[in-house]
Amino acid sequence: MSRRGLLVLSALLLTAGFGVWTLFPSYPGFALGFVLWGASGALRSGTFEALLYDDLAAREATSAYSRVMGYTRAAAESAALVGILAAAPLYALGGYPLIGWSSVAIAAVHTLTALSLPSAPKVVSAGDIEDLEDLDDTDPARLPTTTSVPSPSGGRSRYREMLRSGLREALRVRVIRRGVILVALLNGITAFDEYFALLADHAGVSPSISALLVGVTVAGALAGAALAGRTEAVAPRTLAIALGVGGLLFIGGALLAGLSTAFPHAVYPLTAVGFSAIGVAYGIDYNADVVASARLQDAIAGPARATVTSVSGVVTEMVALAVFAFVALVTAWLSIPVVVALLGVPILVTAALLPVWLPRPSPERESHTTEGRPRLDQSTLP
Repeated sequence: MSRRGLLVLSALLLTAGFGVWTLFPSYPGFALGFVLWGASGALRSGTFEALLYDDLAAREATSAYSRVMGYTRAAAESAALVGILAAAPLYALGGYPLIGWSSVAIAAVHTLTALSLPSAPKVVSAGDIEDLEDLDDTDPARLPTTTSVPSPSGGRSRYREMLRSGLREALRVRVIRRGVILVALLNGITAFDEYFALLADHAGVSPSISALLVGVTVAGALAGAALAGRTEAVAPRTLAIALGVGGLLFIGGALLAGLSTAFPHAVYPLTAVGFSAIGVAYGIDYNADVVASARLQDAIAGPARATVTSVSGVVTEMVALAVFAFVALVTAWLSIPVVVALLGVPILVTAALLPVWLPRPSPERESHTTEGRPRLDQSTLP
């Protein structure tokens, strides 16, 4: 199926989800809106990354993937930051309806953006799918790649074979399996950002200050993503050390913000320093996530790039659900600062795995980064 078409459909479902929330602000309305949002995310998962990588491959510019994806993630964080800061004045001006319809309008712009994306050639042919059963699954280099597109006949059979080949490559090829899990850990653990507002509330700051503190963490993620193009070829051990430092900063920042309740005269300095440390940690994790995602794309050699990337997306959601379940369980006994601090432990675990599990960069990526900042040949752009 057309990846751009899937992304457009994803955007339309997202727009519909916000519309339902705005028109029917009730339990059934929000339940339906979340179903639409979930379907939108499922269609987008793996699709955008595969479209971007294959489009760059068609331009012989895959070394720019980290930089472009980093800017993409930074743009997403910028939008989130604007949304956080705009919520209060929008609510003051027009209440919930104004916030709802503003969200619908932004989702509509998102749909127009999806329409403007290039239609990258799919790296799969019908013949490739039929030959997959004879391959050695332990060697990704032997998996076929081609830019031809399968014929319309036998779509359901090709879908099953594509799904099977993607799952086999993701689960049975060791370097890809490790890359999938590593990316899922780096991305899924960021579900901890759902509890930053609760951490600020526990500190006793006002709602407006709480929004600013959460904005600091988003700014950290933005910076980390934007710098991914400069760190894409860093040694795995160096990236692991940085991630380990980030884990310690995250744990220390959460505990420091929690200490503010014991020192009421120092609430604002303690929370500011604590959330700043969390923001730096968030940025390091985001940076490592973009770098690991680029290495994973380099390692994928089979025809089911979007499917393999979607497997990583599924595992990411499983990690996020584990975070939610953990918080739901332990908050019966522990305070929010301690719970948030404990969510930094998986960052340390991931840092320990990273030197062994991070796929090596492609030779093209290494050659570009050793010469300086990777550049995308502007002459190949439409």
